Amino acid sequence: MSEHLTAAGRDAVLRAAGLPAVDLGAVVAEQDDPLVFATVSGAHLYGFPSRDSDVDLRGSHLLPAAALVGLHEPDETRTRMWDRDRVEMDLVSHDLRKFARLLLRRNGYVLEQLLSPLVVHTTDVHKELIALAPDLLTAHHAHHYRGFATTQWRLFEKTGELKPLLYTLRVLLTGIHLMAGGRLQPHLPTLVGELAAPAYVPELIAAKEAAEHGPAGEVVDTARLRTDVEALHARLDAAQAATALPDAPGAREALHDLIVRARLAGPETLSVER
Repeated sequence: MSEHLTAAGRDAVLRAAGLPAVDLGAVVAEQDDPLVFATVSGAHLYGFPSRDSDVDLRGSHLLPAAALVGLHEPDETRTRMWDRDRVEMDLVSHDLRKFARLLLRRNGYVLEQLLSPLVVHTTDVHKELIALAPDLLTAHHAHHYRGFATTQWRLFEKTGELKPLLYTLRVLLTGIHLMAGGRLQPHLPTLVGELAAPAYVPELIAAKEAAEHGPAGEVVDTARLRTDVEALHARLDAAQAATALPDAPGAREALHDLIVRARLAGPETLSVER
């Protein structure tokens, strides 16, 4: 797993995924509250970045206990967009308690962030969260991927662009893979190698690498796409019906205990894994 890599090893993984040579460690150091973890999500995680793809940083931070016990409402989610060395950066971080609540809501997006192999910053608490992940997977995560696919397909129908089409295909295949095997795999090229997928997907990935907002019509016609997407939805429905995953997550109490320990210990509990 990525949490066992050294800092140099993690940097090599980031470069191999196509991340630009930007000092992401400096971004971590700039945050007001200590980060539990920071990973890269988005197109770099999904395996279809373009030359001009932004860097989507996602993670969790730890608010001090004093921010939660008084009258003031804390800012549990922080969002920041900026340019660094001519690269567009996007950071979204949730306080550890809110991040845990999102995990318990069967949110596949935050699970992908937690388990992303593209690790910028990690701690012992991050390692504990990763260990709990298998007990957070449920049959109802299919709803997340089904809904995400529907939203992205509607966007594709409006724009005809490669990006929402690849997102549609990626989330459907991720959902099928999760329901069938109980493992979360967001990387589209890997999914294509492990599941039956439309033969034109590698062509779509190559086309998007050249143009972030390029048209999909030059690779495959919309009628065929519609048929294939409907078939993937049917496969996801069947995989959910047959899955061995439970109906509800089983790690709630363990998450509660972890949050309490981390909050009471404060920043000292966030020892950085080297």
